[in-house]
Amino acid sequence: MIRNLVIVNDPKEWSFPTEDVEVVAARKYLIHPSYSAAEKVRVINLCRSLGYQKIGYYVSLLADARGHRPTPSIETIQNMKTQAIAAIAGQDLQELIDHSLGKVQGPEFLLSVYFGRNMAQRHERLAAALFRMFPCPYLQASFAKDEKDARWRLESLKPMALDDIPEAHLGFAREATTDYLQKAYVRPHKREQRPYDLAILVDPDVAEPPSNKKALQRFAKAGEEVGFNVEFIQQEDYGRLGEFDALFIRETTSVNHHTFRFACRAEALGLVVIDDPASILRCSNKVFLAEMAEQQDILVPNTMIVHRGNVEDLVARLGLPCVLKQPDSAFSAGVRKVSTVEQLNEQVEEMLKKSDLVIAQAFVPTEFDWRIGVLDGHPLYACRYFMAKDHWQILKRDERGQLCDNGRAETLPVEMAPTRVVKAAIKAANHIGKGLYGVDLKEVAGKVYMIEVNDNPNIDAGFEDAVLGEELYLRLMRTFLARVASRHIGWKP
Repeated sequence: MIRNLVIVNDPKEWSFPTEDVEVVAARKYLIHPSYSAAEKVRVINLCRSLGYQKIGYYVSLLADARGHRPTPSIETIQNMKTQAIAAIAGQDLQELIDHSLGKVQGPEFLLSVYFGRNMAQRHERLAAALFRMFPCPYLQASFAKDEKDARWRLESLKPMALDDIPEAHLGFAREATTDYLQKAYVRPHKREQRPYDLAILVDPDVAEPPSNKKALQRFAKAGEEVGFNVEFIQQEDYGRLGEFDALFIRETTSVNHHTFRFACRAEALGLVVIDDPASILRCSNKVFLAEMAEQQDILVPNTMIVHRGNVEDLVARLGLPCVLKQPDSAFSAGVRKVSTVEQLNEQVEEMLKKSDLVIAQAFVPTEFDWRIGVLDGHPLYACRYFMAKDHWQILKRDERGQLCDNGRAETLPVEMAPTRVVKAAIKAANHIGKGLYGVDLKEVAGKVYMIEVNDNPNIDAGFEDAVLGEELYLRLMRTFLARVASRHIGWKP
């Protein structure tokens, strides 16, 4: 049973009616042995001050140490003090900020957020998003209008104590608090029977997700079967990571992206995370993969790392046609085949504007590419991805980069894939890490060439799961469970 605590300086001052919530004096929570046990506890810290080394600060600090789940956490308290983190949050929420504050007059604006709510309906979505990123019961966001483009920017965030709430806001704050406490702790009985919590990070609006909706539902079902409470989260839920034991990223990852920040934060909090930060860093850059292949004696098509000082050597070393790749390209975007010197010079110049290094490879035509899924060092699935009609890649894009065609996929049992292909995939994946990878390979004249290793590989219902079915999802969830359980004492899968 989860114990739900509201921590205040003096319970006599608490006048909010709530059920299934224990209101506790801060000093009692800090020193009384009945609150020191490492059990399932949620803590709402409503102390007057959350300042450094104040009693409210220590409530969240000791709650973290006890394995309780404080709102706000020490991380949230510190993050709200850091202007750089506020700036990053503002960038992630810029579209929502524009929509919410577009008609606001003046150079500055203060937004009061009470458990994710604001008194003005037009600011409700922004308030909810800020609360998900910075879960603090009461917070104030400060915005300033940029003189150059007249857009609002998030300048700073700070926690508000009960005493900071304007008198005109008290009734609304009381309503928001009561609603949150009542809704937050109403959980289906079956969820309480599962020992761990898994978050699956998704973006429902993206055009080309790594898993389709049916696959996501199968992941959730498999997670529940093995022992997880599963919740789908989005970019705005960054601040809630501390509520979970594991994170599964099902958005296309990139280093300069919120997915990487999620992975880093989850790892720092001690969550089991796939994809982990190291895997994202390594797989997201083809320069790393090229160097890794050379250092680890992994066969790849003739490859050259191109910079402005060696462009003239490219044709002599690789010949034409050849393939140019932006280091951080994904889903066949940022990859170009060039057949003439003019095309080569034009494309290289364009790519070098974005990155000081570009990857060039000899063109190796094949009817299909192999994709071997590797999980925790073991093969998970084997697919043949055929080239799109009248195209040299699996995915065909128009001049704007929009997907306009794709080749068919054929999944077969791993044991039916050529042994040398599977071994090459495992070797390459093991030099990245022990996560979930999709290794792309070409087989030509008895030789197997690694093309790249992808973190966050596609797993779509009806395609990669065509052989294993539900077992594919269960294997991944069992891996999560085994890793989470190994970090906890007293429970084993």
